[in-house]
Amino acid sequence: MHILIVEDEPKTGDYLHKGLRESGFTADLARTGPDGLHLALENEYDLVVLDVMLPKLDGWTVLQKLRERKQTPVLFLTARDEIPDRVRGLELGADDYLVKPFAFAELLARIRTLLRRAPAREPDVLKVADLEIDVLRHRVSRAGARIELTPKEYALLQLLARRQGEVLSRSLISSQVWDMNFDSDTNVVDVAVKRLRAKVDDPYPNKLIHTVRGMGYLLEERA
Repeated sequence: MHILIVEDEPKTGDYLHKGLRESGFTADLARTGPDGLHLALENEYDLVVLDVMLPKLDGWTVLQKLRERKQTPVLFLTARDEIPDRVRGLELGADDYLVKPFAFAELLARIRTLLRRAPAREPDVLKVADLEIDVLRHRVSRAGARIELTPKEYALLQLLARRQGEVLSRSLISSQVWDMNFDSDTNVVDVAVKRLRAKVDDPYPNKLIHTVRGMGYLLEERA
């Protein structure tokens, strides 16, 4: 687990950094608001431990800007112990609020609770047999050859790959990919799957997209 600490007080920052690393976490330390925001946006962290009173950019603003792009769990760790401060932090999107001075054992317990509560992060690359989907760059390849897909074709393939081996109904696919429910006699999903197969399956002997009659489609490698 990778944690970012944003804390300007040298002793507290070093104490947190050392303590979290000794507890088995990978930890980075930023000592200003702008540095903390930059690291939080440019890297994938499982949790951010954030102070409020920071130089150049306070913790409230760091959290606001972070929430514009990411939902990384945030635990405020601050000496500001007034109820309005706690309410403000939670309303801005913080997941927890711990007041200084604090016991490291309690901080550790809260961190572990937040990490258990957080959804599992999707891998950067989804793989099914020799098919690879680069989630970050929206690139698809099979057997090392690049495959060009339309946005809807990519969304359909990614949905099938994320739920590899699971039969997905046409209504579920239409709601997830097109964000709407089509009438049962509309064949837009079937047409999209046919076009996707032409690019992903037809040039290769091992077929990955399968039809389950009367139920829907699934993506999996079969012997």
